[in-house]
Amino acid sequence: MTQPEIFARPEMQVALAAVREAALLAAQIQTEMRRDDARLKSDHTPVTVADFAAQAVIAARLAEAFPHDALVAEEGSDMLADPSQAALASRVLAYVRRLRPQATASQVAAWIARGGTVPSHRFWTLDPIDGTKGFLRGGQYAVALALIEAGQVQVGVLGCPALVLAGEPGVLAAAWRGHGAWWTRLAGNAAWQPLRVSSCRQPEEARLLRSFEDTHTDTARLAALQRLLGLRRPPLRMDSQAKYVVLAAGEAELMVRLPPPQQPNYREKLWDQAAGALVLHESGGQVTDARGRPFDFSAGRALTANLGVAASNRLLHDALLTALQQVLA
Repeated sequence: MTQPEIFARPEMQVALAAVREAALLAAQIQTEMRRDDARLKSDHTPVTVADFAAQAVIAARLAEAFPHDALVAEEGSDMLADPSQAALASRVLAYVRRLRPQATASQVAAWIARGGTVPSHRFWTLDPIDGTKGFLRGGQYAVALALIEAGQVQVGVLGCPALVLAGEPGVLAAAWRGHGAWWTRLAGNAAWQPLRVSSCRQPEEARLLRSFEDTHTDTARLAALQRLLGLRRPPLRMDSQAKYVVLAAGEAELMVRLPPPQQPNYREKLWDQAAGALVLHESGGQVTDARGRPFDFSAGRALTANLGVAASNRLLHDALLTALQQVLA
């Protein structure tokens, strides 16, 4: 299948349009953020007007194009229904109306609530702002959307407004299972370019990506992993699935995420890995959990059968898993 045929498929067209407009909206919101535009959820993780607005506009597009497809997404609408959060709900509605001028508060809530469904044979999974802390900090974040069928990711799209490739910020990356991974500028009409992983074969030369926040991973085990692999350079700290795009573009070779010591039973969520994992796979890379097991995207809203993340340019994956086995032991 040639590149134009891939991008002409309805699922890809809808996914690209949805992610592009949500990511550009998120970038606008970031420049206009007010102090009261962010809240803490019950799990003490942050959520912002951008998370809610991006989920609403993407859910609306999916509902119109594929009304029978389920959506499994990170955010719920309960917070916006709370009378004490009326100001937040009003801000979300105002941003959604930039793209859908006739939207009502009840419509926005209904679109967001669509993300609370249970995974089925065919469904979409969405992280409207993957890396909310990065978004708030002015660092990396991504709008991540994937289509899963029979437990396999078929389509993955990432919008990364702050990511720099080829000297300019703003990246849109997309993959279709079996037909490659591509990237273009988030804004404008630049041509699509193929994504290919690095050809590095020497572990000591590899560049390692890790979570920006120390509380998101096991820093002690990561340090041990660096020593075992003989890495000569310090790891690059980044938020979000933008790391997958960096790997897919050949600008790093390894990525590892381990449950932090304070949350040893933490398991990754579908929306945190699906889109990025396919982009990396289709660019020639490899991703498993830290034990070398493939991700089980049929297990529910979380990857309960998997521990952490181990991603690479494929050439270094065996070395990475061997070192991880020692670290985890």
